[in-house]
Amino acid sequence: MNKYHAKKVLLDGELFDSRREALRWQELKLLEKAGEIEDLKRQVKYILIPAQYKPIVGEEYKMKLVERECSYKADFVYHDLVTGLVVVEDTKGFKTKDYIIKRKLMLFVHGIAIKEV
Repeated sequence: MNKYHAKKVLLDGELFDSRREALRWQELKLLEKAGEIEDLKRQVKYILIPAQYKPIVGEEYKMKLVERECSYKADFVYHDLVTGLVVVEDTKGFKTKDYIIKRKLMLFVHGIAIKEV
């Protein structure tokens, strides 16, 4: 159990961060079988701010990592055949400050509004 009381769930051999996420996966799989969505993926990573490096003085062609990348990992991504749009979904029980910032960066950097379920 994590600090937000979500328990990991094993479903069809796949590990999910919460029961809510596992149930949503089942719903999306049914929508995919029904032909309403396609190309369903889990845990898709989006780079929000790339890693930053600086040259190492005296060592040609060597760089030192100054800041690690900042990324967002979407719970689900799929193509909605009804609307024609690619949907990025997140199953949220509790919206952390980090998540809210990353949600805003997704919209600013990638032009993607996250669908919260």
